[in-house]
Amino acid sequence: MPKDATPDPYTEPLGFGQRMQILRTRRGLSRPTVAGLLGMSPSWVKQVERGEIGMPRLPVVLRIAELLRVRDLSDLTGDQSPSVDLFIGPGHSRLPAVREAINALALDGGQEAPSASHLAARLARAWAARHRTANHREVLGELLPGLIRDAQLAVRQSDRAADRRAAQAVLSETYSLAQFFVAYQPDSALLWRIAERGMVAAQESEDPHAIGVAAWLAAQAHRDTGPAHFDAADAMTRGALAHLERFLPEADDRVRAITGALQFEAGYTAARRGEAGTAWRWWDKAHKTAKKLDPGYYHPATSFSHAIMGAHAVTVAVELRAGGESVRQAVAADRTTIPSRPRLARHRIEEARAYHLDGQQETALATLERAHQAAPETIRYNGYARRIVLEETESKFPARRQRAAALAGQLGLLAA
Repeated sequence: MPKDATPDPYTEPLGFGQRMQILRTRRGLSRPTVAGLLGMSPSWVKQVERGEIGMPRLPVVLRIAELLRVRDLSDLTGDQSPSVDLFIGPGHSRLPAVREAINALALDGGQEAPSASHLAARLARAWAARHRTANHREVLGELLPGLIRDAQLAVRQSDRAADRRAAQAVLSETYSLAQFFVAYQPDSALLWRIAERGMVAAQESEDPHAIGVAAWLAAQAHRDTGPAHFDAADAMTRGALAHLERFLPEADDRVRAITGALQFEAGYTAARRGEAGTAWRWWDKAHKTAKKLDPGYYHPATSFSHAIMGAHAVTVAVELRAGGESVRQAVAADRTTIPSRPRLARHRIEEARAYHLDGQQETALATLERAHQAAPETIRYNGYARRIVLEETESKFPARRQRAAALAGQLGLLAA
């Protein structure tokens, strides 16, 4: 085989370093960037990729996997033993039913569609159930198929333009709820299909709130795909903000809240880029928007509210990989109350990332245990939590290893 030919992974299996280089290149990251984020030197990265240094120990491998957004650890290690998914959680038992409802051809079949107001009330109850339930995917998986089919039917049977727009708004926000269920499950094509359909329905509705929610979720989907898609995330966020701006003078709390949520998303993407000044400026804008809301208001889709801004500050600091600042923000945010169980669990995971960055691994594990108590399905599907737990199962301290192993068992990682 010529030296400059592409290796065949079946006849000439790729080594760890080659896989790392391929994945790094696909993400559009330079060696110096990866080195800086790992706390290593560019020459170390180069030596690993060239095979001059063997595969690092598990904690470093897991940090590389997180940085490169590796979905399955074997994609990086080349190990053909049972795989360990990091940023994709296990498939929920109700995923096939939700998938079937999304993929089905929406025909009348002689059934009369519910009114848009009736569907909106059902949708509101579904959001409320999600927030108060620990195993929220189980609840959503049961409610979504019928809600999706009825919302699609309502759009098809609408005769008047105003009724059709109202039905499209409900359908769009039903797709938004479906994205929360499908996210981090092993069907990324379905997730993108839902996001695209939600955006189309939102635009057809001409409803500013529905458009804002669809854009908010689409921006997250772009950002989570990797650095090559950060510009697309920014374009989605800023386009939506420009559209919503003219509605703000007379807007209700729903529209103001989705505006604030989009402002924070712009800061989130900037933080993931490492742009600290831009990230905190967007956080400040979002904070000012939150202050204009009723003190007790809590947005059902985005959780945007007074209470959430402290949690958002933790996320910005963590994404900027500022350990000390992350902990300071975590301590300050812990004084606030987050009424949603899955959002509280997500905040606990961000706090755990902060403590882990700061070298406080014992506290990080304790915080993940609190996340598990709040909403087990949130932590089970979260790649950052899974990575920290797996890393700590290799700790040199027996007590910490045992604690991490117990949590890994609860998350289903040991059986993976």
